[in-house]
Amino acid sequence: MTEEINMTISEFKSSNEKSLTYLTSELRKIRTGKATPDMLDGVLVDYYGSMTALSQVANIGTLDGRTLTVQPWEKSILGECAKAIINANLGLTPQDNGEMLIINIPMLTEERRKDLVKIAKSEGEHAKVSIRNNRKDAMDYIKELKNDGLSEDIAKSAEDEIQEITNAFVKRIDDVIVAKEKDIMTI
Repeated sequence: MTEEINMTISEFKSSNEKSLTYLTSELRKIRTGKATPDMLDGVLVDYYGSMTALSQVANIGTLDGRTLTVQPWEKSILGECAKAIINANLGLTPQDNGEMLIINIPMLTEERRKDLVKIAKSEGEHAKVSIRNNRKDAMDYIKELKNDGLSEDIAKSAEDEIQEITNAFVKRIDDVIVAKEKDIMTI
């Protein structure tokens, strides 16, 4: 029985780590006014008839804190790369200089920064809901084991451990959101 409890707790931690990883990947997509190559992660380019990630057909870099560069490995797809960036609805307009695309990241207004903080907090709440759903699943399984003959003391200690893990993950989510909020609000 204790092996099943350990396996349940291990799966619970793993599910929570996945939720946290998803949160950080979603937060990376929120623009902070600083140029980062991650901003173009979701951009797909029509590369010889197949949709390919921009990062697989071009070097993406930063000139400074406000400028991205995209240099395709083949100059013939420069126009396709520009079209893909515009069609990605990121609010970015690339400039073609014949060699590479230069993308200036516009300054964020105070109002837009506050909206982005709300979006980040919303993503944090989604992650917390996911953690709570994972907790519910783990607690339900412990209750099933208790009905199958697991002692109440062992079940209670397993439930307490699951709650401690939940609290730790919620704290980590809060820390990630606070850091992202600070990043967004920093000019």
